[in-house]
Amino acid sequence: MSTTSFPLDKKALLLVNPVAGRKMIQRSLSAVVRALMDGGYLVTVAVTGARNEAREMAGRFGADYDLIVCAGGDGTVNECISGMAETELVRPLGYIPCGSTNDFALSHEIPTDLLEAAKAIANGRQRQYDIGCFGERYFLHHALFGAFTRLAYSTDQAQKNLLGFGAYVLDGLRELPNLKPIPMIVTADGVKEEGEYLFGAVSVNGLIAGLYNLPEEIIGEKDGRLAAVLIKTPKNVADWDVLGRSLLSGDPNCAMVRVLVGERILVETPDGLEWSLDGESSGVKEKVLITAKRSFLTLQG
Repeated sequence: MSTTSFPLDKKALLLVNPVAGRKMIQRSLSAVVRALMDGGYLVTVAVTGARNEAREMAGRFGADYDLIVCAGGDGTVNECISGMAETELVRPLGYIPCGSTNDFALSHEIPTDLLEAAKAIANGRQRQYDIGCFGERYFLHHALFGAFTRLAYSTDQAQKNLLGFGAYVLDGLRELPNLKPIPMIVTADGVKEEGEYLFGAVSVNGLIAGLYNLPEEIIGEKDGRLAAVLIKTPKNVADWDVLGRSLLSGDPNCAMVRVLVGERILVETPDGLEWSLDGESSGVKEKVLITAKRSFLTLQG
C-alpha cells in the first residue's frame, strides 16, 4: 500500500460555508484540502447548512484539532471565533476568505486567492490579535451602529455576489433620505461623550468600516484597547462639507468626528441601537458594554 511522502502528524478542522460570496469554495475545495495536507495536516471537512453552525462546531469539536480553518465570509469567521471564545478554546485559526467583500482578510493581509490563503495557513506563520466582547457576543473587526449599519446584512445576497462592495454603496445611496440623528452617551474608560450622531463604530484594531485607519500609536492590534469613532449629525451644508472631506481623505481629525479609546466602552441610548458585528445583525440594545479579549486570536496564515 502506498503512503504519502510526508507525515500527516497534525489535525485540522475545516469549516466551510458553501454559499459564501460567489460560491468559489465549491470549485476549489479539493485544492484547499490538498494544500493543508501538504503542510502536514490531516483534514476533516464540515460543511455548514445554517447560521451559527460554524459557531457550534468550532466550540464543540475544535478542542480535538490542532488547527481550525474557516472558509467563508466575515460572518462565518465571526461564528468560528465566537464558538472558540465562548468555550475558552485556544487554537490557531486559519481563514480562507470566500465572502463578497472580505474586510477582515484585507485588513489582516490574508491572501484573497483561496489556494494562496490555504498555502499561507499550511506554512504556519502565526500572529496574535485582540477580539471584541460585545455583551455575550464577540467580534473580530468592528461593531457598527447608525447610518448604513443594516446594509451589511440586508443587502441582497445575489447583488453582493455580483457587485461586492459596490452593492453596499448602491444601497447606501438609497438610505440617505432616511438618516436620522441618534442621541447617545458613549463612555470610554471614564471619558464621556454625549450628543447626536449619524454613525458609530467600535473597533479592536483601528480599522473603521473602510472609512478610517487609526495609527498604531492611538490603538494597537493586541494592546487590549478599543477605539470608538463617532460621526456627528451634520446640521448644515458646512458640516456636510467638513464630513465629506474627512471621509474622502480617511482623516478623522475634524470637528464632525470624535475618537475615543479605552479598555471599556459603554454605549447608552434611550431608544435602543441596531448593531452589526462583523457585518451580521446582532439586534437592538439600549445599553452595551464592549471590552477586548486581549491577544485571544492566534491567526495562522
